[in-house]
Amino acid sequence: MNETIDTSQLPAGHPVSVYFQEKELITILTEELKLTDPASEYQKFYNIFNQLQAIERRFERKENQLFPFLEKRGWNGPSQGMWSFHDTLREQFRLLRKKIEAKEIEELDKDIQYLISGIFRLLLIEETTLFPNSLKILTEEDWTKVRAGEEEIGWMLPQVPPAFPNQEYIHPSKDFTKREHSFSLENTAHYDEGYMTVEQVNLLLKTMPLDLTYVDKNDKVIFYNRGEERVFPRSAGIIGREVKFCHPPRSVGTVLKILEEFKKGTKSESSFWINFKGRLIYIRYFAVRDAQKNYQGVIEMSQDITDIKNIEGEKRLLDWD
Repeated sequence: MNETIDTSQLPAGHPVSVYFQEKELITILTEELKLTDPASEYQKFYNIFNQLQAIERRFERKENQLFPFLEKRGWNGPSQGMWSFHDTLREQFRLLRKKIEAKEIEELDKDIQYLISGIFRLLLIEETTLFPNSLKILTEEDWTKVRAGEEEIGWMLPQVPPAFPNQEYIHPSKDFTKREHSFSLENTAHYDEGYMTVEQVNLLLKTMPLDLTYVDKNDKVIFYNRGEERVFPRSAGIIGREVKFCHPPRSVGTVLKILEEFKKGTKSESSFWINFKGRLIYIRYFAVRDAQKNYQGVIEMSQDITDIKNIEGEKRLLDWD
């Protein structure tokens, strides 16, 4: 049964209240877009279109925050159905942007009407089904967690909504609250966001198409990943070795200069690219700092970007057949 929501009964900053605030903005922007002539008012039309496309933040909050909590409570429908609706609208925005930027305005009126129609069909489903059911299914604690995660994604509103609940905001990176999970935490460790076993961490690092080496704050190599196809060879003998002895003499001065600036805090990243055995290799150094900004070492990352650099256009379909 379709229901309506009395938003005046929702606390300020409640995720559903914020969705309704965004609906008001969407209504204003779509009306402005319909009334703006792309031929004579091109820049104004383009600006309004850009503001409207920020609706993707709304999609991302639903997909990454609201839907997962609904799944935990046993409602999978939005994840399976509404996400596809989002992707259809994303594709319409993408195609429209190409036309607008190419100033192909002949059929823009019809295309815009089609886009707006799709947006309001989605808003109707949200208002009559998604949000009323979500308010019934999710607890106050759930909504607090939904809102905390939304802080990292953002909104399409010009100002950040009021805090919810009305208390000091804790950034997700500093939120160490223990939560119930649908998977086993046995033998896992907690990372910034999520849990993995040592085996899973090793598999992750081994599978990544990157050469990673971690040098600690004392300039000692303490880790490298064992990828299937490394750019530069590494062996276990490197562990515990001073980093200055791990590079050819001609590049040691550069490495030491990077470490010096990282330790002083004047720099945090350095990049190089070289031709190596007919391949283009991208080498990057990143300073590692703790929450108090104290230097804790450096990550060296090397990647073969030859094939990446040659990518053109788009590939949106799976071509395994």
